[in-house]
Amino acid sequence: MELERLPAVLQRRNWWILAGLLAASLPFANWPLTAGILAGGLVAIAGFAWLQRALGRLLADPAHGARARYQLGYVSRLLVLAGVLALLIAVVKIHPVGLAIGLAVVVINLLWLTLQRVLL
Repeated sequence: MELERLPAVLQRRNWWILAGLLAASLPFANWPLTAGILAGGLVAIAGFAWLQRALGRLLADPAHGARARYQLGYVSRLLVLAGVLALLIAVVKIHPVGLAIGLAVVVINLLWLTLQRVLL
């Protein structure tokens, strides 16, 4: 796999993993769990895409203030994601186990990539 295509491959695979997790949850007919997986997966994929864009901007323009802007953006991203997760748990009352499974989408993807690189 070419290094230039890696971000697009990871993004696409995130969606496939989320779809697989959702499909695996359907036989249990536990709709709150499935909704939690969906919500967690969407949060994880959005956070990953946001981080990818920020890193792309930093690498494309490594000017003097770019590092500080990236760090400010990083803290902002963490605060926004923490707020979204708090809202999902406290207000929407999303299933916490489903949310955790959904949030693992990117982790599963990176583990898959690591194993793929090591074994192939």
